[in-house]
Amino acid sequence: MFSGDILLKTKRRMDYKLHFWIIISTNLFKESALFVTLPFMKISVITPVYNAEKYIAQAVESVLQFPEVWEIILVEDQSPDYALQVCKKLEEKYDRVKLFQHPDQGNHGAGASRNLGMEKATGDFIAFLDADDYFLPNRFDAEKELFKNPEVEGVYGALGVHYYSEKAKEQYFPTYGDKLTTVYKKHTPEEVFPGQIGLRGSFGLFSIDTLTLRKSSLDRVKPWMKTHLRLHQDSEFLFRFSYYLKFFPGILDEAVAVRGVHENNRISQLDSKKVKPAATRVLLWKEVNDWAKNETNMHENEKLHIARMHRSFEIANASFLKKWGMILKYLLVDFKSIRSGLYNINFRKELF
Repeated sequence: MFSGDILLKTKRRMDYKLHFWIIISTNLFKESALFVTLPFMKISVITPVYNAEKYIAQAVESVLQFPEVWEIILVEDQSPDYALQVCKKLEEKYDRVKLFQHPDQGNHGAGASRNLGMEKATGDFIAFLDADDYFLPNRFDAEKELFKNPEVEGVYGALGVHYYSEKAKEQYFPTYGDKLTTVYKKHTPEEVFPGQIGLRGSFGLFSIDTLTLRKSSLDRVKPWMKTHLRLHQDSEFLFRFSYYLKFFPGILDEAVAVRGVHENNRISQLDSKKVKPAATRVLLWKEVNDWAKNETNMHENEKLHIARMHRSFEIANASFLKKWGMILKYLLVDFKSIRSGLYNINFRKELF
């Protein structure tokens, strides 16, 4: 006689999509059967792990609360702390945790780690979670309904914020506050790409922690994450994928996942301007601009906007004489790119 839990686990590992029977023993001589239908979703959650020994267990356990999650894939990226040992213990403890490293066991960055996770994923849907963040109980509520429509290729939602220490809150509260990172209203899929790149006014933004993709859609977009971008590779991924795929809004007015903020978070340091933002964003927009120039179906106004964004960060990073030479030149040949606050906000604090 199998217990209900054991039989559930056995059938689930064989075929998550099948219906299954849980046999309930009522006494030594009688049995009753309960017919249960598994969720139609089979989600692979991908988490790159670097310097996250303090946080990874919380991230994993926040994922395992969902019956829709088929597996959580941890890609350890030669972390200098004890994250690898923690990940091994989590893999031993939980059947749905799968641990991978790069073939050379080296450090390749979050983009390469997410790519490896996507290659290894066996679910029908892909979600992402950073190792110092965590999911909330409503994480897949919208997805369970929206993905019943085969036209939906991606769903995004809102991200909350949690400060792991008073010191982190003191440093980064002026940047994040208690605000949601979200898109401010529901948009059609066609509006998501121009909205993300800044052509729809006050659009807002969403995090990769809140994105769920239909795995089959990955075949339509190559490459996946640009591995030579050590920062902002997730932003470039979101831009490009929202251009090719149909992204629909999920829950936008309350958090479905939480950003964990601590003193050593590199993106928090960029967002708070402890590290000069233009130095890394110029690389992001160069990548986007190089891609857009070769995309024959993109609207010309989108290409022009992307080129101007890239140029604005080039101006911000230029030496004093080159900076002013560029400003004077483009005042003559592309006046809007210098006078519009959409662009000069990126360099006007770097003029002297």
